[in-house]
Amino acid sequence: MDLCKELNANYILRGLRTSADFEFERGIAQMNKAMVNSVETVFILTTPELSAISSTIVRDILRHGGDVSAFVPKGIDLK
Repeated sequence: MDLCKELNANYILRGLRTSADFEFERGIAQMNKAMVNSVETVFILTTPELSAISSTIVRDILRHGGDVSAFVPKGIDLK
């Protein structure tokens, strides 16, 4: 929320893959709202074919020297 204030941001955009993600993110969003009422959290749903991809899995693949280019947007520095 400090960064939102610093950037004068009004929204936080969060991606959801599963219902478990929603439950986790909802709690964070509610606490953020309690701290800074003017910032809204917006949730977007992933497409079904990408729902199994998580940052934890991608980092693990990368850490072990695997190719993650199919799982991250072009232009992302993978070093």
